Amino acid sequence: MHVFVTGATGWVGSAVVKDLIEAGHRVSGLARSREKAATLAATGAAVVEGGLGDAAILQRASGQADAVIHTAFGHDFVHGPLDQDFSSFMESAAEDQRVIALLGEVLAGSDRPLLVTSGLAGLPPGATEADVPNPVVPRKSEMAARALAERGIHASTVRLAPSVHGLGDYGFVAIIARLARETGVSAYLDDGANCWSGVYRGDAARVYRLALESGMTESVYHAVADEAVPFRQIAEMVGRHFGLSAEARPRGHFGWFANMAGGSMAVSSARTRALLGWSPAGPDLLSDLDQAAYYAP
Repeated sequence: MHVFVTGATGWVGSAVVKDLIEAGHRVSGLARSREKAATLAATGAAVVEGGLGDAAILQRASGQADAVIHTAFGHDFVHGPLDQDFSSFMESAAEDQRVIALLGEVLAGSDRPLLVTSGLAGLPPGATEADVPNPVVPRKSEMAARALAERGIHASTVRLAPSVHGLGDYGFVAIIARLARETGVSAYLDDGANCWSGVYRGDAARVYRLALESGMTESVYHAVADEAVPFRQIAEMVGRHFGLSAEARPRGHFGWFANMAGGSMAVSSARTRALLGWSPAGPDLLSDLDQAAYYAP
């Protein structure tokens, strides 16, 4: 199968590219800079130079593929200030919707699949793949995929755990660690009993491939290994490695990250495991975080 991957050099997308190639698939990937293009080419993937705003490039690349996996999302809060506003995230969310719609238009009239990426925000604790997220969540990736499916386009969603972990992680755990370094305390909200899900990066990548290889029969798949890890335990693990105490702090301590830090994003992946024969093989979240190398600058 020839698969076109957006976000092919990102944290999740690069793992998806690696997994697809190792399984014998042909991959072309979107890369927005010369440096990223070189990194992608070294994996054996064909390079499609451009960004999410290059409609003609996206149309041509998706039109030449047997399947499309969309992992790209334009925001980057990990290295930005925690007191910044949310406007750039909203701009990225709007761009994401436009890109999904464009990819869907290219694939319309065929049975070629489009697999998009979303998260667990807006879902009730313990949700299954059958639950639908609250429509007020700002990121509309899944809603955009559902709209395409209602029109007969073969579109589905992979919901990623809030922590897609592994050495080199620059996602939400990196934000927790940076906040601890900057403030001198590894913090949680209230009693820290709200739970996150987690998944090892390589295990998450395999969900995308298995969904495609199985004919993508479901509207939603859950890339979730650890279904419920209390946020306080995450904060305690981070604090231990920095020699800091883990303590409750008010919302203002977390800046824009407060909703994530206090969110309950813990769901079941039982149906995904059964349908795809997916059995996570990587380390669990807390074991992965219990490595000094995880906090290397």
